[in-house]
Amino acid sequence: MTTAAPALLIAGHGTRDDAGAEAFRAFVRRLGERHPGLPVAGGFIELSPPPLGEAVTELVERGVRRFAAVPLMLVSAGHAKGDIPAALSRERERHPGLTYAYGRPLGPHPKILSVLERRLEEALGGGPGDRADVTVLLVGRGSTDPDANAEVHKAARLLWEGRGYAGVETAFVSLAAPDVPSGLDRCARLGARRIVVLPYFLFTGVLPERVREQTADWAAAHRAVEVRSADVIGPEPELLDLVMERYEEAAGGDVRMNCDSCVYRVALPGFEDKVGMPQQPHFHPDDDGHPHHGHHHGGHAHAH
Repeated sequence: MTTAAPALLIAGHGTRDDAGAEAFRAFVRRLGERHPGLPVAGGFIELSPPPLGEAVTELVERGVRRFAAVPLMLVSAGHAKGDIPAALSRERERHPGLTYAYGRPLGPHPKILSVLERRLEEALGGGPGDRADVTVLLVGRGSTDPDANAEVHKAARLLWEGRGYAGVETAFVSLAAPDVPSGLDRCARLGARRIVVLPYFLFTGVLPERVREQTADWAAAHRAVEVRSADVIGPEPELLDLVMERYEEAAGGDVRMNCDSCVYRVALPGFEDKVGMPQQPHFHPDDDGHPHHGHHHGGHAHAH
């Protein structure tokens, strides 16, 4: 007797930007259309409808008793490490008999790097050309978790390797240094004459728009440097494929979370007090003071 494959639940961050929220919802619909035999639903941790709990209820009402949850996030920060596992634990209590596996965030996968390279080429005008005079500033969301910030640096290094750019520097739009203007200053001090600012974001939203605005302001004050803004990653086929790859890992029990430099497991300099700390709902100052709802999550969850 064969057991039916688990359903797919996509967990998103949420945004105050309507276009960004709709991009996520459209992405979930497209995944479902590509895999008509697989129940697919998606919801947000905060800010945007539908909430994650509503997406779980939708699956339950369709007869689902088992699902694999994939966080639609590029880095493993507080949401992926704490908020989503806490929300899923609550849903299991609300729906007795429901079981799930928890997948890992997308990370700097080669599929993501391919799309980032395409966004750079689009910003530069496409076509073959020498990129040895192009410096890229990869801009991440930013986190109070040093492991999450380090993942953005890892993506920058992987993007630089073998592609012929002068360099790939890193900046953050919130919660972590350097900020976008400081990152651009660094590029200029390193001698950059052509800079492409590349947002490390899946979809449009308040923070990617802030990156674009800050880039434009800096460029207006530094006319000697050519500065261009690239687009966000977007709902590309590579992203759809990667989500299914993460789903298959979780459904098959092959989940490899990044614990080697996690502040909740390893004592890192300056963060020793975080080891074993319960995950608390947090306040994100750059998202206009939104509230988090729900209970704190004890410890650091991976798979269930």
